[in-house]
Amino acid sequence: MADLTPQDMAGKLLAEGFARTGPDAAALTDPIADTPMVVTLDQLRPYDHNPRVTRNPLYDEIKASIRERGLDAPPAITRRPGESTYIIRNGGNTRLAILCELWSESKDERFFRIPCLFRPWPARGEIVALTGHLAENELHGGLSFIERALGVEKARELYEQESGQALSQSELARRLTADGFPIQQSHISRMRDAVQYLLPAIPNVLYGGLGRHQVERLAVLRRACERIWEQRARGTRIGEDFHALFHEVLATFDSASEALSVQRVQDELVGQMAEQLDVDYDTLNLEVGDNESRQRALGSDPTLATAHPRRPTAPTPTRLPSEAPGTPPHPAPPHPAPPLSPVATTASSSTEETAAPAQNTHPSPSPDPDRLQGHIVSLAPTTERLQSIQRMVADQLGDALPDFEANVLRAIPVQAGGLYPISDVWYIEPGLDVPERLRVHIAQFAREIAEEAGQADCIEPTDEGLGYVCNADALSANAHALPFLARAVLTLLQALSTGYLAAPAPLSTLDDLRLTDALGPLLQGRRNGPASDRLSDNGLVKLFRLLRLARRLLDLEAGAGSSTDT
Repeated sequence: MADLTPQDMAGKLLAEGFARTGPDAAALTDPIADTPMVVTLDQLRPYDHNPRVTRNPLYDEIKASIRERGLDAPPAITRRPGESTYIIRNGGNTRLAILCELWSESKDERFFRIPCLFRPWPARGEIVALTGHLAENELHGGLSFIERALGVEKARELYEQESGQALSQSELARRLTADGFPIQQSHISRMRDAVQYLLPAIPNVLYGGLGRHQVERLAVLRRACERIWEQRARGTRIGEDFHALFHEVLATFDSASEALSVQRVQDELVGQMAEQLDVDYDTLNLEVGDNESRQRALGSDPTLATAHPRRPTAPTPTRLPSEAPGTPPHPAPPHPAPPLSPVATTASSSTEETAAPAQNTHPSPSPDPDRLQGHIVSLAPTTERLQSIQRMVADQLGDALPDFEANVLRAIPVQAGGLYPISDVWYIEPGLDVPERLRVHIAQFAREIAEEAGQADCIEPTDEGLGYVCNADALSANAHALPFLARAVLTLLQALSTGYLAAPAPLSTLDDLRLTDALGPLLQGRRNGPASDRLSDNGLVKLFRLLRLARRLLDLEAGAGSSTDT
């Protein structure tokens, strides 16, 4: 190799380097893994969908702690693709507001430059961020009911954008739980009522901290009054609709300075309805109270109370020493009844003074305890006090109260617990013997039967037909993969109800299951199959009761009136 001259060496040293051919990067890309970093307040902003709207109740305590100690834990931050500023990822909006306030007060650099943990923006970033804020706010400081409701409604929008279809309340609850914010379906229903009907009328009261129980009472009141309004306003000319009336009445109570009284709202609303409908106030108030009870019963889960106690068997009749062997024995004195409340005692005493009850000289034989227990499928919740009050009311009204122990010998006796306990499949109480009440009971029995198969959400109450419909929209996408019991129960309930609806909606997802193939195994079981594939004894009793009430409902609507066999 020839030696380089000084001129050649200088030329090589002065030669240009490699030139960049690609475009210049305007900014560095975000890290692809969790990375600690220091950011300034002007680079960070709060999460724009933060469910908290009102001031954090722990704001002053948190501010005092940060002023003295600084940030104990760095807030998690993230950044949407294409944006220049960072946002709080899940929890930390209150701390960011406090840091901005402390910086403006002190100009201390430790409040301006803060350590953070950057976490990459995930594929489902909006949903993950929103559910993260809901969960964090629930754990630290708590959200008001309306703030949670608005957050859940926003989550519904994001889920529906993601899936491209509307979500049922049960599916929304499942997705929120899977993403870290567990919530019950019944709470979602109340939240939607609060956002749709209450928030436009009483925003100050709701943001002031109105709780779930009062929101639930207002929602039940609105539904009960709306149902009565529709029934009584049908065929009349009323200038104002119910939604406008409800909003107008409720808006008068939108004051954050005093607690909301649901009873006062009901009094004012019923008064306005009575004036508009030209109905007596007391009559309307009683209807509203009865309708509220039905709404609460259908909207809550069945709960068990005190179990039905076993009555002691009557002692063997005793003979007096002077009596001959052929003399009929004197029955032993009955056990004293449990004490009643003062009101019940007074009513009972007055009844005894006016007309003494006829004594039965031939008491019915007491059933064998083993036979009595054989007719109990599941204990029906009751108490001796409740039974005494029921007997007193039946005596006052002249009704015959069914006696389970006596009917074991001659009726169709059975006992099954639930929201409406069953002690006699056939007997229908006079207060139940109207189409509206029958539909409520039929719908509840259908729901409890479907609940055995895990499909309670598919049963929806209605005011027509038998009182319920099978909602195909509530079925999951893989309905054909459901267990036999679930598909058979829904097919049976659909077959019982669909012929009595004005516009039946068939469960197309279950069309491949023929009722002729499913009915036997569902009611009786398979020859060598597990007992879990058939309807339980409790469910079978409820099915019998459902059929009895449905037959009576059809008789009433056909004009048959009351029959002697009830």
